[in-house]
Amino acid sequence: MAETAHDKTVFTLAEVTRGIQKTLAERYRTSFWVKAEMNKLNFYKQSGHCYPDLVEKKDGKVIAQIRANLWKNEYSSINNNFLKVLKEPLKDGIKILFLANVTFDPVYGLSLRILDIDPSYTLGDIERERQETINRLQEEGIFDKNKTTTLPLLPKRIAIISVETSKGYADFVNIIEGNSWSYKFFHLLFPSLLQGDGAIDGIMSQLSRIKKVITHFDVVAIIRGGGGDIGLSCYNDYRLSREVAMFPIPVITGIGHSTNETVAEMISFSNAITPTKLAEYLIQKFHNFSVPLQKAEEKINDKSKRFLKDEKTRFGAEIKLFRSVTYNMLQKNRSDINGLKESVLQQTRFFIKDQTTKIENMGRNVINMSPQRVLKRGYSITLLNGKSVQHINNVQANDIINTIVYGGSINSIVRSTKKSSGNEQ
Repeated sequence: MAETAHDKTVFTLAEVTRGIQKTLAERYRTSFWVKAEMNKLNFYKQSGHCYPDLVEKKDGKVIAQIRANLWKNEYSSINNNFLKVLKEPLKDGIKILFLANVTFDPVYGLSLRILDIDPSYTLGDIERERQETINRLQEEGIFDKNKTTTLPLLPKRIAIISVETSKGYADFVNIIEGNSWSYKFFHLLFPSLLQGDGAIDGIMSQLSRIKKVITHFDVVAIIRGGGGDIGLSCYNDYRLSREVAMFPIPVITGIGHSTNETVAEMISFSNAITPTKLAEYLIQKFHNFSVPLQKAEEKINDKSKRFLKDEKTRFGAEIKLFRSVTYNMLQKNRSDINGLKESVLQQTRFFIKDQTTKIENMGRNVINMSPQRVLKRGYSITLLNGKSVQHINNVQANDIINTIVYGGSINSIVRSTKKSSGNEQ
């Protein structure tokens, strides 16, 4: 009951709050649908109740804010519906369309009581943002830019953006390090949040860090171990998608089991549905190189063996032919040599006989020409002072000469000399 004091009507605080409660109850007798962003879910595990902080933003600024109540039974039903439709529970940072009543409590103040939330609206909002980003990147002509970068033949230096404790990250590392073919990879983790409000700035920051040491890496892998479409909504963000599209080396993604690709996945160089598949994609690159190389090695070995076998057979045939030709040649040459030998021997015999005859004739001539034979035939030798007289000029009157004839010699004194005609010299 209001009181009067000094001509003023005074209400107690309880009266005022009950009045507000009554007015609001009369004004908002029915529930209505509201769209807003659930900034914080504020789930209390002990009671099972939630006290969401709801906001509306414009150009990044909060223009409206109110607290809501989501009681245990409604939360359980709504959460199960989200899990069924979006494959992910209610969480912070999503846009929702919810059915609510306006409530006012004299102690706790004004709030909205959430009765239901439509998961299709949240999914639709994600799809709208996704399509807007796609259109913008296509208009700028950079939608496929990262796909035009060059992935090395053996992409073995990997910069990984993930959460160190993520199961997806652990699966990825275990597969590339434990591959049974002993392919060697170098990888370095650049830790970042992978979902929620901090994911966009975190991933972009790590991409910036990697860009500073870009020469040390062949590829960037963004790895997230599963999750539904809400958890992936940050990958539809224009700023993050543009950074991926413009990155100077290939960016590959393995960020969840969603059947609807996010923009970041669509514009990346390559996308795998899970981190495990992403690791297998990189290993397959090594297979693509090593398998043909192994087959080439086998082919070379096979051809080499067949070539050596063929050459060995050919060489054996050549040896047989060589032996046959050599034997025939030796036989022919031996026959020719024997023929030549007989010819040489015969010619030698003829030569020796001829020369013997000539020598014998010469011998007979020598004998016939010996001084005794000559003297016997009536010739003589005249000596003057022990030297033969070869010219009339060598002899003068009164010289004592010695004339040798067959059977002896005659000493004479020259009475006179007479030159023959024509020998005046």
